[in-house]
Amino acid sequence: MDADHWRRIASDALALLLAASCPGCDRGGTLLCDRCRMQLRADPHEVRTPHGLAVHAALRYEGVPARAIRRLKEDGATLLARPLGAALGAVLRPRAGDALIVPVPTSRASFRRRGYRVPDLLVRRAGLEAHRNLASARLTDDQRGLGRAGRARNVAGSMRATAHGRGGVVIVDDVVTTGATLDEAARALSAAGFTPVCAVALASTPRIRDTVNSSLTDSDMAVRGD
Repeated sequence: MDADHWRRIASDALALLLAASCPGCDRGGTLLCDRCRMQLRADPHEVRTPHGLAVHAALRYEGVPARAIRRLKEDGATLLARPLGAALGAVLRPRAGDALIVPVPTSRASFRRRGYRVPDLLVRRAGLEAHRNLASARLTDDQRGLGRAGRARNVAGSMRATAHGRGGVVIVDDVVTTGATLDEAARALSAAGFTPVCAVALASTPRIRDTVNSSLTDSDMAVRGD
């Protein structure tokens, strides 16, 4: 490549930077300011899906993390996948062990719109290997606006394993809201012979944390040791 080519690349990169703003505080001229970057450090915590699958989440879907994730998912800011992937990796790496890391599948419409699969991208930016052992089996409605029962009905039977196998799997998603998607992923993988060890999410919403806390009985709390 000649010098003119590299100058054009540098010029384009500078233009991108100057047009950018921090998703956390809207500060101009930066993709992510140092102060907001600190708020993307992993804050590990555990929630449970309706079927009891343990979900280890790296961040809470609120404030700066929520805005950064939306920028990645809705605005194509793939450079944010690096700090977000680092947060995911801090939680995922200790739990992966010998298990396969299996991201939840992305719909064809979402892939066409973005050009990338968010859970897969985050796993790669965490420095780990994603195994696409799940695929969509049918179309689903938009989950936004659906309650817990509605989400479960919407995703029921919507996934299939791409191969049969044995051994443990860790399921990965970007944001867990009610856990219905992760339960469906676990069902499809179990039907193919795999053993879901746990799930790991980049972030959990207040919705699943409130649902889990309000639905636990005294005996549940004793069993879980919370």
